[in-house]
Amino acid sequence: MVLVRHGQTPTTGSVLPGRAPGLHLADAGVAQAEAVAERVAGLKRVDEVVASPLERTRETARPIARSRGLKVRIDRGLLECDFGEWTGRPLKELSRLPEWTTVQRYPSGFRFPGGESFREMQLRITAALARLVGRHPGGVVVAVSHADPIKAAVADALGTHLDLFQRIVVSPCSATAISYGAAGPSVLTVNSVAGELPGSDGERPRR
Repeated sequence: MVLVRHGQTPTTGSVLPGRAPGLHLADAGVAQAEAVAERVAGLKRVDEVVASPLERTRETARPIARSRGLKVRIDRGLLECDFGEWTGRPLKELSRLPEWTTVQRYPSGFRFPGGESFREMQLRITAALARLVGRHPGGVVVAVSHADPIKAAVADALGTHLDLFQRIVVSPCSATAISYGAAGPSVLTVNSVAGELPGSDGERPRR
């Protein structure tokens, strides 16, 4: 499973966009998407390319799928966390709220007002990945999603408590690779932004 965060948007790092529609890739994000597509093109095998329904993930997934001669399939399980009433608010403003400390230090105990909890988000993304793994046993799937869901998936694969998932960094258009097998998941790389991806040489990861 190769998890790709969407490329940079005009509000990356300044606003919490959440699931608000209409946010597209910036020019830099388009270039990032083309670059990660070139990296994915080096993989020996890709069985499916999937993306969350939001514009920025679909726009990131298109050149990836095109490089493999595939179409992008949409999976709502890959959606960004539902930030509820926090959606669209500036990060500077949110960081001054007393709840922000809870978001950073005790995320497993937090629910966004009118939205989703981090626990629900993690259960959703891991269930989506399990479905994809079940559909392509022994295969390779590229899933384009968002920073927090990818971080939550990595924490789950590592056996790390959700309260520590904020320590994981997932940059725009970075690739994170996780191998799922009968003996459990193996995290192959996290936040990779350059170089060959695991599987480019055609070898399976050793357990």
